[in-house]
Amino acid sequence: MKLGLVIDLDVCVGCHGCAVSCKQWNTSGMTGALTDYNPYGQDPSGVWFNRIRSYEVGDYPNNKTINFPMSCMHCEQADCVDVCPTGASYKRVEDGIVLVDQDKCMGCNYCSWACPYGARELDRSTGTMKKCTLCLDRIYDERLEEVDRQPSCVITCPAHARHFGDFDDPDSNVSKLVRERGGYQLMPELGYSPTNRYLPPRVTRLIPTEDVSKKSLISSVKEWVNKMVER
Repeated sequence: MKLGLVIDLDVCVGCHGCAVSCKQWNTSGMTGALTDYNPYGQDPSGVWFNRIRSYEVGDYPNNKTINFPMSCMHCEQADCVDVCPTGASYKRVEDGIVLVDQDKCMGCNYCSWACPYGARELDRSTGTMKKCTLCLDRIYDERLEEVDRQPSCVITCPAHARHFGDFDDPDSNVSKLVRERGGYQLMPELGYSPTNRYLPPRVTRLIPTEDVSKKSLISSVKEWVNKMVER
């Protein structure tokens, strides 16, 4: 089994709902609190498993804002695991999830430097490295309804941009989405073989603007008079 996420860049609106939900769930979950530094000061920051970056691509009128959620990719060739001197970072054989044993981690940052996706964050309050767990304590919790056994970010996303499933199953929803929409790995040339995939934005029809005529002097005067009458 190879568990991971598919993220649809065509419908992600950059609302940060996934990031906030992730923080809320995991603060009370298996990894312990995700620290906030100076949360009510002028320069608040903290530990997050999910971060959303926004980019403007293309030139007007063909430009588009792309919101790009980033978290651990749960790579098949995970260098973050190979470089860990204490064995704290490990990849589960049974489902491919990459985790950090908080009792073994000494916060040396080697795994962070080895990760090309910036997915690991050092929690300065505990001195240990933290990262996405795919909500391990949720997806295997049989006390939950089956529909709720998904990562918190997937359940929360209001645009349904995030999907969770088994990539080893060709009939899973994530495998079908990747086949049908041309899902791709991020920076595959590095050889890490990340499990998570992204669905590219669809090509949309341009909205013509040439037929939008400028207002005439008469219509502008009428509009101004109407506003004065309303006041």
